[in-house]
Amino acid sequence: MAQVQLNKDMFKIVGKDVEKSQELVRPSLTYWQDAWRRLKENKLAILSIVMLALLLILSVVGPYMRPYSYDEQDFMSINKPPSAEHWFGTDALGRDIFVRCWMGARVSLFIGFMTAILNFTIGVIYGGVSGYLGGNVDIVMMRIIDIIFSIPQMLWVILLMVVIGQGLHTIIIAFAISGWGGMARLVRGQVLQLKEMEFVLAAKTLGADSWRIITRHLIPNSMGPIIISITFAVPGAIFSEAFLSYIGLGLPLPLASWGTLASDGSKVLLIHPYQLFFPSLLISITMLAFNLLGDGLRDALDPRLRK
Repeated sequence: MAQVQLNKDMFKIVGKDVEKSQELVRPSLTYWQDAWRRLKENKLAILSIVMLALLLILSVVGPYMRPYSYDEQDFMSINKPPSAEHWFGTDALGRDIFVRCWMGARVSLFIGFMTAILNFTIGVIYGGVSGYLGGNVDIVMMRIIDIIFSIPQMLWVILLMVVIGQGLHTIIIAFAISGWGGMARLVRGQVLQLKEMEFVLAAKTLGADSWRIITRHLIPNSMGPIIISITFAVPGAIFSEAFLSYIGLGLPLPLASWGTLASDGSKVLLIHPYQLFFPSLLISITMLAFNLLGDGLRDALDPRLRK
């Protein structure tokens, strides 16, 4: 087969448009803007955000939607099923379950968010320092976490209830003491990976001290996994509180949480199942919403999925 001889007459100079070459094909997005763009594409994650927003709103306005108090007893309305007068029915003391459910939402969500905030604060600082300093300091700090994890969470709750007394703050403190170690280990692992990178060396060269490097460089670059961990910590704390209340180690009466309501409803499950159904439904919806949001954030914050 004969070869074709190429020459300049066979080509055409198309030139270049300088202005067109400077145009942006797509807008420049930061890491967090791109993560939000990907999160919005996840319909289940957006649905979970809407569900959580509704739960928060109803926990604020729900108790005022009915003309009853959460601890108001009416012995003429004992164990009434759901009706126009009592939307979720009443319990064995004639208290309106609808009002008590949303008062319980305040308590349960407060426990979940406060536990997550304390775990975040303690775990991030502790894990960041441990991972950055390394060496013998890291070994000692990690052994302290191992000792804390060796004591079951239930034992922490019982010991604190003996010392401090039964109450909301006791549960939060117990969850914080026994729960921040997981966050610390997560942050430590992230810091160990990041502290050898070039931007940390540049910060050291410019004279930044260790605290500034940890708080301004290492922790912000680890926020993706940390945020995901927080979204899973909140429902974990809510479920743990519900379990403690269910076995009688929760809040003192007449305070209500979803766990205490489920515990009371389980005693009359075969006779009045609605008393267990509504608080259990709210616990399930909350757990599902937080887990869907956590899955969505995990996909959105993963830089390997960036397109």
